[in-house]
Amino acid sequence: MARPATLLEGLCGHALLLGADGIEVEYQDSFEWVYARTGGTSVSIAHYKRSGAHAQELRGDLTAAIGKQSRLVVEGHVYILNVRAFDSFGENAWEVSLKPAPKPDASKAPSFTAKQGQYLAFIYNYTQMHHGLPPSEQDLQRYFQASARPSTTWSRLWSAIALSKRSRDRPAPYVCWYRRNTCRG
Repeated sequence: MARPATLLEGLCGHALLLGADGIEVEYQDSFEWVYARTGGTSVSIAHYKRSGAHAQELRGDLTAAIGKQSRLVVEGHVYILNVRAFDSFGENAWEVSLKPAPKPDASKAPSFTAKQGQYLAFIYNYTQMHHGLPPSEQDLQRYFQASARPSTTWSRLWSAIALSKRSRDRPAPYVCWYRRNTCRG
């Protein structure tokens, strides 16, 4: 599992590795207790002094996540986190459900052509191998043994990249960097 961004994600990842389908957080005896839940069975996996920084961070993460679906990747599997707050003997308590994300529909065609998919795969792998630096136009031409393309074709390719799933994390800087440094005319 990659390093979690928040304490909540770390606890959810730990619970998933234990085979749980959710966690519960409740206040009891000056502590915030975290339980991994599978069906009707729960087991304690952590507790934090209510006045401590970890408990405050956890409560903040839980409060911020109420009503929002967030995703978590554990050992290559994507899960959707849903947080619900409820009252437990006059104190706030939270329930986090962890459900596997639906798999993409294989019968649906991708939003780009097969050739654009090859370019996207090359760009993704090149960027991974070169520490975040995307390939130049010459690198693409050399790999695909292509001649110089008109700028409208490159424009369409980069539009597909901006819309593709892989570049949603950073579409504007990536496309802008490429255009600024490689496209002429």
